[in-house]
Amino acid sequence: MNEQVTELVAESNQANLERINLALSQGAIARARQLINEDLAAPDIAHLLSSVPPKQRTILWNLVEAEELAADVLAYLGEEERADIVSRLEPEELANLIESFEFDDKVDLLQELPESVIEEVLLSMDSQDRQRVEDVLSYDEDSAGGLMNTDVVTVRPDITIDVVLRYIRRYRELPPMTDNLWVVNRRDEFIGQVPISKILISDPTTTIREIMETEVEPLIVSTHEDEVAQRFERLDLVSAPVVNENGKLLGRITIDDVVDVIRASADHSLMSQAGLDEDEDIFAPLVRTVRRRSIWLGINLLTAFLASAVIGMFEATLEQVVALAILMPVVASMGGIAGTQALTIVIRGMALGRVGSANIRALVSREVLIGSANGLFWSMVVGMAAYLWFGDFTLGYVIAIAIIINLIVAALVGTLLPGYLKSMQIDPALAGGVVLTTVTDVVGFFCFLGVATLVYA
Repeated sequence: MNEQVTELVAESNQANLERINLALSQGAIARARQLINEDLAAPDIAHLLSSVPPKQRTILWNLVEAEELAADVLAYLGEEERADIVSRLEPEELANLIESFEFDDKVDLLQELPESVIEEVLLSMDSQDRQRVEDVLSYDEDSAGGLMNTDVVTVRPDITIDVVLRYIRRYRELPPMTDNLWVVNRRDEFIGQVPISKILISDPTTTIREIMETEVEPLIVSTHEDEVAQRFERLDLVSAPVVNENGKLLGRITIDDVVDVIRASADHSLMSQAGLDEDEDIFAPLVRTVRRRSIWLGINLLTAFLASAVIGMFEATLEQVVALAILMPVVASMGGIAGTQALTIVIRGMALGRVGSANIRALVSREVLIGSANGLFWSMVVGMAAYLWFGDFTLGYVIAIAIIINLIVAALVGTLLPGYLKSMQIDPALAGGVVLTTVTDVVGFFCFLGVATLVYA
């Protein structure tokens, strides 16, 4: 079902792009402007801008007329595409656009800008907004403080529901995603929450203290965003309070921000496998894209030379038994797949908070047993295939031993590597695949050719 929806969205986006391109190619600027401003919603326009090269993106952006629509489009753009648009705006113009942003979206955008631009935008804000933004900007972008929104509705425990209702009616509108009111004492320390639904159905003379929920565990402002996402997933939260180390309520995090974290994490895992940034603009400048990709191509080249050096150590054996050269990729490939399976399981487990020092030994034992079982089974299959192919029982015996060893080593390395890389402050999703492939190639070639050298010597 999700795939069908994705396909329909993609087809609609391409159809819109074709209609606008046709209008522009015919010089019908007014028609293109109408299509953008009247026929498309802000998410569709943002999708459109992300699907075209920078020059055409600028043209389409300039066709967006209403400032409110332009602000919404800016909010929906990806980080790199948004940076491309923002780089062409004056600070005052940018400040006017983001004035209508929700507070957390406003902070997210400012976190992406250069320091000099941030200062200019902040100076264009009123003192109250500037102070709120500066407070949140002081926290790490990947922490609960960086995610939180300071738009909260707080109440004291000693007031009645009738007073709360009259207090709420003074708001023109409640902050989005307001499912709870936060209960604080006179020092603004968090002591509990009251669901809006409970306020609506309770007796107006009841005090907040009588109906508030005190078992709620607030998020510490320094909590990493991954842990925040895990908390929301585990407890099915819509919003959660954020406090400092002293328990003072600072703000709240809502589910829409957590969805962004989860999506960014998924994109990161996918793109990192190829050494790419999750915010990569598909039409990013050529020089920048070449530079980014060249780094990982260079690293891969070094690992390839290392594997080649191992092969070169057994040149004489390869000349003696040519079939070894034909079968070498089989050993390396089997080890690479087995290791990647273990690596993926562990990285995902770490991301979900299910793998750590308390259970890593049990997981290593399990993965090594799996590697051993698969090694024994597939070594017999490959060994028999090699014997039937080349009519050499010894060759089948050699490759079977190499596969068993390589699959066990692959399982061991794939399980332990993420934790080691994380302790070295290296992203396992980014570097794990490169390191693992190098290890399985080197070990696979060395075992296969080493055993062959001993047997055929």
